[in-house]
Amino acid sequence: MRRFLITLTAALACCLAPVQAAEKETGLKKLNSLNGTRGWQGVGRLNIGRSSFCTGTLIAPDLVLTAAHCLFNPRTGVREADDKVEFLAGWSGGRAAAHRRVKRTVIHPAYNFGAPRDTKRVAADLALIQLDTPIRHPVIRPFKTIRNSMDVRQVRVVSYARGRADAPSIQRACNVLDREDSIYVTTCDVDFGSSGAPVFHIENGVPKVIAVVSAMADMDDQKISLTAGLEGRLSELLDIVERNDGVFRRQAPKVRKLDVGAREVSGARFLKP
Repeated sequence: MRRFLITLTAALACCLAPVQAAEKETGLKKLNSLNGTRGWQGVGRLNIGRSSFCTGTLIAPDLVLTAAHCLFNPRTGVREADDKVEFLAGWSGGRAAAHRRVKRTVIHPAYNFGAPRDTKRVAADLALIQLDTPIRHPVIRPFKTIRNSMDVRQVRVVSYARGRADAPSIQRACNVLDREDSIYVTTCDVDFGSSGAPVFHIENGVPKVIAVVSAMADMDDQKISLTAGLEGRLSELLDIVERNDGVFRRQAPKVRKLDVGAREVSGARFLKP
């Protein structure tokens, strides 16, 4: 298993798979209607800095879950200022179900943007965004999370990405190929801007977040994704938020990284999914 994951991580640096836009090929379905987005408005687009975006998920009225690497400038490697981040819940067709600015952002203390791309970095690629005002709306409901290990074979993902930044898309069935600790290797179709997107497990008909999209790679001509599970690490992030000490609001070294997360609106830059 570990050898398998290392191969995937190495592939991320040099072998990003080409974009596949056709729904027939990817299984993606665009949620661009009122009925289509119903129940998924808690997923939104995160605008970061001047030209990047990622995907985020409301897990409490004032908390958005995303990938840590999304909060770094993809060109300089410097942490983006909190006032340069905004959350657009249910963003579709140029309108958001709710729009919020950010009070502060917190990344997992084990995450290092300047570290080599390896399983340790992917596993810690989690962040929480505390909104300036809670979202309390009958149709925008926070999603529940699953933080304990379980044998999950199939998941679904809702995300924004390159070529589909104007509305979320859903992949209702993608497979978990392998797993090591809290990292899931999946067949979910992700692209620039998908970073931070929620990976859902459907439990008794209820979608619950088990991981977030961290990176994409290509293995044997198959497009795959690496996702960071919530086991243990989400609880640690929540503890930091509750302490409200701001200890982890620090800048990383100035390095340039290319991941699958953040997408530059004006170009083809993709931070980790």
